[in-house]
Amino acid sequence: MRDAQPSVDTVPDLSAGLLDWYDRHARDLPWRVPPDQSKVGTRPDPYRIWLSEVMLQQTTVAAVKAYFERFTIRWPRVSDLAAAEDADVMGEWAGLGYYARARNLLKCARAVVADHGGVFPDTREELLRLPGIGPYTASAIAAIAFGRAETVVDGNVERVMARLHDIHRPLPAAKPELTEAAAAMTPETRPGDYAQAVMDLGATICTPRKPACGICPWRTPCQARANGTAAELPRKTPKKPQPVRFGMAYVARRKDGAYLLERRPDRGLLGGMLGWPGSDWAEAMPQETPPIRADWQPLEAEARHTFTHFHLRLRIYVVELPLDADPETGHFLAREAFTPSDLPTVMRKIFDLARPVFDTDM
Repeated sequence: MRDAQPSVDTVPDLSAGLLDWYDRHARDLPWRVPPDQSKVGTRPDPYRIWLSEVMLQQTTVAAVKAYFERFTIRWPRVSDLAAAEDADVMGEWAGLGYYARARNLLKCARAVVADHGGVFPDTREELLRLPGIGPYTASAIAAIAFGRAETVVDGNVERVMARLHDIHRPLPAAKPELTEAAAAMTPETRPGDYAQAVMDLGATICTPRKPACGICPWRTPCQARANGTAAELPRKTPKKPQPVRFGMAYVARRKDGAYLLERRPDRGLLGGMLGWPGSDWAEAMPQETPPIRADWQPLEAEARHTFTHFHLRLRIYVVELPLDADPETGHFLAREAFTPSDLPTVMRKIFDLARPVFDTDM
């Protein structure tokens, strides 16, 4: 028989104990106000919290730091971002993935400027009305930037709650139960620091594999530790195997070194991003659709990439074109204006495979 879950009477003590731990062990993050400053009323810039939360969706802190610093140096205020060219923002976002986030980033920044005078609204309900801001992000901004006692639940929080309360129902079905458990523990005092504390606990101690239970500030009340089930939680419903899609990509370089590129449509995967002309991505290899008639040469290697819902395999064709080449689609980008890092990851993989061909005489 399982031990009883921590009683409601202990919740304030648990929250206070976690905040004490956070005061000593909070991670140093570029968008965060340290706890010693937060305790005396210093609030973080809502713009920086919003930007970091959007970037952190489906991405790690380690991957986000450099992007966040580049963005905030180039566009230090939401009004700066709102006035930015779409292509410039998409270029800075390249490699971070989930490109709809970048499009929504611009929509939201422009809505904040146009509808709120460049000031983020300070309640969860108002934040939810902004483009691209969902329940988690709205709660995080309201709690961290404005001190609202909102419940912030990400993957780290779900894992901590599943273990603390020894909840075995698998995700995603367990989300409401885990959210309810998290809500019961959210304090009125320092809710933003508390939200970050639970996330830090999950990221540094209550990790997916080999949780460091011996140094956890919640080791005594943790029901999963007491019952020996911590390592197996949270349970997850098995995912179905991902399908495979196929396509073609065409990499052409003109005699003067310019590359033939195209801007993808705003909607869909990689929307608004710069990339190589190519075919649709389909369940079977589509017909060849080169952007210009030429002596295209296939590469032996194919580019492979995994998106959220499918694996992609791309056949690559390369060619060097004369100076008077007139393609049906795309545009030439001069060698000095071409920056491979502005390409999304899958397009960089294609370029990395094609580049050695152009480095030799074709």
